Amino acid sequence: MLYETAEAWRNAPRKRVFVFAMSGLGKTHMSSLLRAAGSWFHYSIDYRIGTRYMGEYITDNAKAEAMKVPFLRELFLSDSIYIRPNITFDNLSPVSTYLGKPGNPDAGGVPIDEYRRRQEQFRTAEIAALYDTADFIDRAQRLYDYPHFICDTGGSICEWVDPDDPEDPLMQALSAVALPVWIKNDEAHIAELIERFDRAPKPMAYQPAFLDQCWSAYLAETGLSDDEVNPDTFIRWTYAKALAHRAPRYEKMARWGVTVSADEVATLKGEEDFNTLIATALERRD
Repeated sequence: MLYETAEAWRNAPRKRVFVFAMSGLGKTHMSSLLRAAGSWFHYSIDYRIGTRYMGEYITDNAKAEAMKVPFLRELFLSDSIYIRPNITFDNLSPVSTYLGKPGNPDAGGVPIDEYRRRQEQFRTAEIAALYDTADFIDRAQRLYDYPHFICDTGGSICEWVDPDDPEDPLMQALSAVALPVWIKNDEAHIAELIERFDRAPKPMAYQPAFLDQCWSAYLAETGLSDDEVNPDTFIRWTYAKALAHRAPRYEKMARWGVTVSADEVATLKGEEDFNTLIATALERRD
């Protein structure tokens, strides 16, 4: 690890971390606090995915929908208007909207074959954005003179690594340049996440084998065909299974770094609290 002890962390002139956890446990809250402190560069993986790797897909999809409207079609064909997704740290919905939910198109779903294609696009994009971390650490210091750096990863990072392989190339690359920080949840957090997701189901990225397993099981259980599936019902049905699938993967990934709890993250008020939290986590690891 870059920082073997709490003292090494506190004395480091340049602090670098990447944080991973289930979505909704405080990664972006933590990153936003540090960004507001003024000396931390916030590298958002989801923002990088949307602006660098999937921007054209998102724009083309919006254009395809707009071209169905005769009035807009004429304007597009004459280059009179254009579409550009407005992606910010606080608004990543163009990415999730493009990813979509599988099922009946009349209910807002994406045909399953198209959904699998978009899932693969997202997988490729997220891995590329994660590998860009080292470059952004250099740019943050060289171009903008930020001494400290936090990488705010997406909830699906655990899908693209092999947590049983101590030589996993992605984790090796990330842990070589930043301290891995896992935000651990408990059962109460899981129940809260499921309740929150049930109120507002959002698109997710799945490991291909896991998606195929869930899709086949759901069709068998309901007796529905691909184009009869209600997209929101399916992803609600899948969510708890996805959390259970991801939990042991996150836990195994934690061996590359340190672990903090979601409750500890919720109490953070600023940079000094964060530095103390990481120092405490390093002490616990010893």
